Amino acid sequence: MISLFSALSVKKALDDVLLTAFKAKYAVDVEVTFDPTTILVEKIGDGARPDVVIAVSDAFTGSAAAGAVTPDSRVVLAKSGIGIATAPELDDPDIGTVDALRTALTSARSVAYSRSGASGIYFVRLLEELGIADEVNARATVVEKGFTALAVTDGRADLAVQQISELKFVPRARIVGPLPDEAQHYSELSAALGRSAPPEAADLLRFLSGPEAKAAYREAGLVTDTTPRTHA
Repeated sequence: MISLFSALSVKKALDDVLLTAFKAKYAVDVEVTFDPTTILVEKIGDGARPDVVIAVSDAFTGSAAAGAVTPDSRVVLAKSGIGIATAPELDDPDIGTVDALRTALTSARSVAYSRSGASGIYFVRLLEELGIADEVNARATVVEKGFTALAVTDGRADLAVQQISELKFVPRARIVGPLPDEAQHYSELSAALGRSAPPEAADLLRFLSGPEAKAAYREAGLVTDTTPRTHA
């Protein structure tokens, strides 16, 4: 059994394709803990020692310093952009420009975002930059962690903001599209081995960075061209 800590961004790819494919190829089970990167790092800081970690790349400095992962083993998997989803019965708002995005966010009955996820942390800053933080937050649906699109499918919010790969995990939600380029932010995702990982964990790491995995990431809404590109 291999223990894997994984950011939510790749949950759809892992659940739909990769975990089953890895077990079929290597006859090894993987026990996965899915959480936002910030919470995974907290668990590692509290003493958790997973065999493989998938997280936002910037987090690995702290994890490595805590002795949890082997820095030289880190490989970049993909990057994830932020998008907006709505309920299937609602019309898609125009979010093609920054001005249109501002109007869409302030016109919504409620906007859902995650308090602990990378997308939510960025979105809080974006609201400030757009000058609409007080107006949007006065009626926002803020979730501690998890998939924000659930808030549009159960009626709590009109719009959900999160990484596109996470929005796609909620099939009843309809993805409106990505944030406009001037407001977009990409999170790079990497994987690394734990310090005391067994040999089978190296097989998992290679598999997660191989061509089958790349195809699954793209299908799940991730970008596998990891050339640096960050707006805002």
